[in-house]
Amino acid sequence: MKAYLLYPDRDFDLGAELPVNADDLVQDLELDMLFGAMAGEDKFLFEAARVALLTGMANPADTIRYRQDALRDCIANPGAVRELYQAVLATITGRRSRDGLLYLGNYPSAILHRSVDLVEAQMEGLKTIRGLAEANRDRFRSRAFSTLFSMLMAELDGEYMQTVARHLAQLKFREGILVSAHLGPGNKGRDYVLRNAREEKTGWLEKLSRFLGPKEEEYTFHLHPRDEAGARALSELRDRGINLAANALAQSAEHILSFLTMMRAELAFYVGCLNLHDRLQGKGEPVAFPEPLPASERSHHFKGLYDVCLSLSMDKRVVGNDVDADGKVLTIVTGANSGGKSTFMRSFGLAQMMMQAGMFAPAMSFSANLCRAVYTHYKREEDNSMTSGKFDEELSRMSRLADLVTGSSLVLFNESFASTNDREGSEIARMIVDVLREKRIKMIFVTHLYAFAHAYVGVGDDIMFLRAEREEDGTRTFKLIEAEPLRTSYGQDLYKAVFREGVRETQSA
Repeated sequence: MKAYLLYPDRDFDLGAELPVNADDLVQDLELDMLFGAMAGEDKFLFEAARVALLTGMANPADTIRYRQDALRDCIANPGAVRELYQAVLATITGRRSRDGLLYLGNYPSAILHRSVDLVEAQMEGLKTIRGLAEANRDRFRSRAFSTLFSMLMAELDGEYMQTVARHLAQLKFREGILVSAHLGPGNKGRDYVLRNAREEKTGWLEKLSRFLGPKEEEYTFHLHPRDEAGARALSELRDRGINLAANALAQSAEHILSFLTMMRAELAFYVGCLNLHDRLQGKGEPVAFPEPLPASERSHHFKGLYDVCLSLSMDKRVVGNDVDADGKVLTIVTGANSGGKSTFMRSFGLAQMMMQAGMFAPAMSFSANLCRAVYTHYKREEDNSMTSGKFDEELSRMSRLADLVTGSSLVLFNESFASTNDREGSEIARMIVDVLREKRIKMIFVTHLYAFAHAYVGVGDDIMFLRAEREEDGTRTFKLIEAEPLRTSYGQDLYKAVFREGVRETQSA
């Protein structure tokens, strides 16, 4: 049995290899905040969210839409999805507790006894899961959940459950076991085979026939109660007979556990999405199912896009931005200090990854071309462990990034090459951007390097300029407008704000 909740044709691999730049993405886009909101205090939900988001860039458009449809079902029926997840989890954890309590050794009779108990518990759990599927199948419309519920209904029908229950009852061997064997060299037993016990005939005619008919030749051996050696020998003969049955039943228990574990992992992604949805809706933040555009395009347009991680860290709603950048390869973001430039870029990177993982986007509407990978090149704070200067470290990271980036990548530059002087930083940034632009690699570049930004004014239709808005009195609106770069980033506003605050504190003291 397969769940197929995240992919239409394969399982979700919770142990999948993550991108080589996963740590940079987590740090620069503050993804741990997002994972934590999806997981709450649940480590398993955290890991499922982490793997799904970081591996999502490889998803094609049909997989994204497949998950979006399933997530729409989840949002429409959150109680049913959470109940199904809890039923799967209870069946798994119940098996593990029994596994510990009934550990009697690894010889066949112990394996059989333990496996019978485990499968009985698993079948009770599967019966509950099937009941939930039957109760909810008409309320779900997505291909993912319709396929899952249909499979559960078909595979776990009443006849199957009764057959399993009958076999489990037989495997308890309350009336003893029937084993056949051949005599080998030295009269040693070989070819041990477990046989079906003869069914007891209850009809009076059958009983009379057996009583009056010819007697079958039978030999009986009674073991003395104190014969320990004989008891051990008899136990060994019994284990030889049930060995194959014990191993087969143990494998069946593991197969059921494997299915439940996979189903839990795939449901965990949707439960995490529901947790995040509840958090955002509770604040009144908008969410929308994005439209993935072909990877060959260079386009993104959205309304009300906001930084979901910033929103999760604040009590109030955060400012969103509207952008229409069809056909744009390079977006250069300039403007006032502390005006929301880096927050905007992070909001876009997060939305891109959420879209490609099959999630909703933190916006009123969002659409963008698919990217094979997202790379970040952010400025780093001073680190005592550095063996070279900040500028050398920036160039080293850029060199590693250049070896990885491909034509369908998205690269986010945040204040890159600002650790050197304006002229040198602008020249290096320009040379790198020119090469990437020639390859049509999509970029967003947040910068204070005026010489670099101004050099692209009027260069081509594939370049867009955004500027952090600043009102006449210096107030930051945290909105970005489409406008060319200015020579100043209004650092004096921050200077005045800091020193005015310092004057107030001195006067009040």
